[in-house]
Amino acid sequence: MFQIGKTIVSEEILTKDFVCNLSACKGACCVDGDAGAPVTPEERQILDDIYPKVKPYLRQKGIDAIEQQGTYITTDLDEIETPLIDGADCAYVTFDEKGTALCAIEEAYNQGEIDFKKPISCHLYPVRIQEYSEFAAVNYHKWQICDDACSLGAELQVPVYKFTKDALIRKFGEDWYNQLEEAAKEL
Repeated sequence: MFQIGKTIVSEEILTKDFVCNLSACKGACCVDGDAGAPVTPEERQILDDIYPKVKPYLRQKGIDAIEQQGTYITTDLDEIETPLIDGADCAYVTFDEKGTALCAIEEAYNQGEIDFKKPISCHLYPVRIQEYSEFAAVNYHKWQICDDACSLGAELQVPVYKFTKDALIRKFGEDWYNQLEEAAKEL
């Protein structure tokens, strides 16, 4: 672990390799698990605001889930997440002709309908941020469904921090990322 500003960073984001391999996993991170994607307090209003422009990209099941539960939910533990369809798929998930899970928010972004790519937690994955009162912990999250992404990352020699560069800059800024790169050189 090392510190950059008000963040404590796990060395694993520098030493582990990762490149999403959608052709292998089919976007399992959007449909597996028992919780929605974490949503920041700031993203709640964004999800409300963009929903009308995202809705045309959603499946009917996603529309139904969002219109029943809301564009985000608050759990019993006061955590904010994307809603789920029947306790499984993220409500914002769509599927392409090959059965690969895609994000309707990101599709609306790619089509120029909105200027919000997707929740930062999704954009950062496999990096997970845990906010504390005095600092944020920046950690690598290892999930078995991403074994193919780890293998591809190793084959291409792409460490987690390079794979998530745009998301890390979006979250923490260019200066923070430049300091991260310096830490990687020293490691």
